[in-house]
Formats: sequence, C-alpha cells, structure tokens
Amino acid sequence: MKFLKEFKEFAVKGNMMDMAIGIIIGAAFNKVIDVLVKKIFMPPLSLMTDGLNFQDKKWVLRDAVTNTQGDVTVQEVAIEYGVLFETTLDFLIVGLTVFIVVKAMNRLRSKAQDPKNEVVATPKDIELLAKLTDLMEEQNALLRGK
Repeated sequence: MKFLKEFKEFAVKGNMMDMAIGIIIGAAFNKVIDVLVKKIFMPPLSLMTDGLNFQDKKWVLRDAVTNTQGDVTVQEVAIEYGVLFETTLDFLIVGLTVFIVVKAMNRLRSKAQDPKNEVVATPKDIELLAKLTDLMEEQNALLRGK
C-alpha cells in the first residue's frame, strides 16, 4: 500500500511525465540522427572513399562453412568495425547536437534571469530577488555613509 502511495506521489509531482516526454523525444531524436548518419553523412563519405560501404567492413576471423547442399554449417565469425564506425559517428552527432541545444538553453536562461534585460521577460522570483538585492545594497550604502 505504501508503495502505491509513493508511486502516486511520484506520478502526480510530474517526474514521471517529464521522464516519459524525455524518453519519447529521445526515441524520435534517435531516429532522426540514424537517418542523418545513414542517408546524409555516409553516402558522401562513401563517395569520397570510392564507393566504400562502411556497414560491410569487417575483419573475418573464421569464414562460414557450407555443406554440399549450400547450407551454412558453421557461422562466420567476424569483427564488424564498419558498424562501430557508424555508431561512433551517431554518438558524436548526438553529443554535438545535445551540446548545442544545452548551450542555447543556457544562453536563453541567463537572458531570462537577467533583471536588467528588457528584451526577455524575467521570471517573477528572479525579479523579486533582484529588487531585494538592490534594496540591500542601498541600505548598506546608507549605513556606510552615516
């Protein structure tokens, strides 16, 4: 019973909704990055490397063995370093994109938290804190002046 109560509090506070939204956006973002790498970046890279398809690049440790009917009896063992290359490229693009988004968000947040900036609306709590700070500085200046 206590577990259900805690779960209800967790869900109502918005944490679960925030996580769900983040996961959904992350999954969609992953699809975009996957297409970006496979359909936008890899074809020109393949063209520059004379038609090389990175997904097919592998280091074969043991070739597949087939019987007389053509059925594979022993599977091929290979290290597929081309897939690693594409996955690393995916990771770098995601990392760069997240960095740019976070940097832009931090820039917007700092503008929004600057009470002297008239272009962006300052949140009320930041505005009140700025006014309190100004009043305290005025009082300190008056006390020092006496």
